[in-house]
Amino acid sequence: MRLDNNFKPKLTREDYGWHSRNLPHLDAEDTTQFVTFRLADSMPQELFDKWRIETPSEIQFRKKIEAYLDSGQGECLLRRRDIAEIVEQALLFHDEKRYKLHAWVIMPNHAHVLFTQFKAEHLSAIMHSIKSFTAQMANKTLNRKGQFWQHESFDRYIRGWRHFNAVVRYMKIIR
Repeated sequence: MRLDNNFKPKLTREDYGWHSRNLPHLDAEDTTQFVTFRLADSMPQELFDKWRIETPSEIQFRKKIEAYLDSGQGECLLRRRDIAEIVEQALLFHDEKRYKLHAWVIMPNHAHVLFTQFKAEHLSAIMHSIKSFTAQMANKTLNRKGQFWQHESFDRYIRGWRHFNAVVRYMKIIR
């Protein structure tokens, strides 16, 4: 018998809901999500862990992280046009197939994306697909190996039109 280490069970409807690794995530059908995913070297894990413990609220924690990322730490490989285009094309590829893409911005060391996931699509599977493909292509383009993205992403489900518009405005400002 051969064991396939790449086998991942298909997620079902019962797999939706809240879950956590280090950060809380909500996976729900037809949910609009604001996701930030960052390069592996964009922030030292020790600093992330320290702020996670010290910061009194989730909102303050997220604001600290965003300010740090916006300061351009790490190698900033997404500053390269060819690497940023790999990410952009991956986001566009899944538009209207797995989600409705509303807005995105690619920063030097992280990216933001706003999308509504379609029925039977799971947030973790969408992000794994985007990050896995772009990591392989970027590493190939850069002639390197190793971790490209930080394993976990920040995601926040959109609570209404006011929240949606605030996220779009935020992405326009930082662009």
